[in-house]
Amino acid sequence: MTITVIGHLCLDVIENPDGSEIQSYGGIFFTLAALANLLEDEDKIFPVFGVGKNDYDNLLERLTIYPNIDVSGIFKFSGPTNHVRLTYRNREKRVECSRNISEPIAWKRIRPYIDSEMILINMISGFDITLETFDEIRMEAREKNQEIYLDVHCLVCGINNDFTRFYHPIDTWRRWLFMLHGVQMNEEEAKSISIEQLDESALSQHILALNTKALHITRGENGSTVFINNHKQVKRFDIPAVKSENVIDTTGCGDVFAAAYCAHYMKTKNIILSTEFANRVASYNAQLPGSINIDQLSKFRLRKINEKEKIL
Repeated sequence: MTITVIGHLCLDVIENPDGSEIQSYGGIFFTLAALANLLEDEDKIFPVFGVGKNDYDNLLERLTIYPNIDVSGIFKFSGPTNHVRLTYRNREKRVECSRNISEPIAWKRIRPYIDSEMILINMISGFDITLETFDEIRMEAREKNQEIYLDVHCLVCGINNDFTRFYHPIDTWRRWLFMLHGVQMNEEEAKSISIEQLDESALSQHILALNTKALHITRGENGSTVFINNHKQVKRFDIPAVKSENVIDTTGCGDVFAAAYCAHYMKTKNIILSTEFANRVASYNAQLPGSINIDQLSKFRLRKINEKEKIL
């Protein structure tokens, strides 16, 4: 199995409701490390993103523990790595402050790593790639029958003068969301993305009409919903979360959800089972502080999948 991962790296400072702080790698690191722990050693993960030169060596040293990650697509740049401060008011509500957002990842950086079975794009900062670069990726993937999964994330976020983020609609949302395997967004992102302020039912109708197979809406402790196109009819499946009293930190759970879904789907081609798996792994991630103990996700490692789980 091969998967290309595209999105910005962050250096996170997480302020908990009790005032304590956690510092750890964030952003695309959650997606990357989750994939590395879920996939087998012989699978290959090709990350493409930049990191500030002062942080480059430490990051690569951290990634050397994963035999299934090819780090050749990770490049250094002269400026600082994106710094994000996440201040939690409670388990679910937080204020995000982003500084030093990296330049968009250029097509020339991505092109050598595009020949994977799955391309996972996570719009960590909202400026990870341009729409024109996404069109280049999409055209390449279409010619080779490759699948693309897009986590909308901060694509629908602007930046205030104090570097805090806010939600806003994007007039090009249809161009971003057409001809994909799957699109992922949380409830706030789903409410914000369309100029028309479409509700979830109408939004799913529009997105699946764009030749996209699945729309995932994540709901935190309430699990997630997946909308799929079944013989030209939109079907809705509500997947419950795995309940836990030990929730510590929900940072990165959406990133882990995307990684777990793609890892399972590559092996099974089963949208519903892969969504259930993603919910389980993301729920467990909420019991871990930042990305410090993310390697505990290896308990969910995917080995041979029973043939009965696959959709022909």
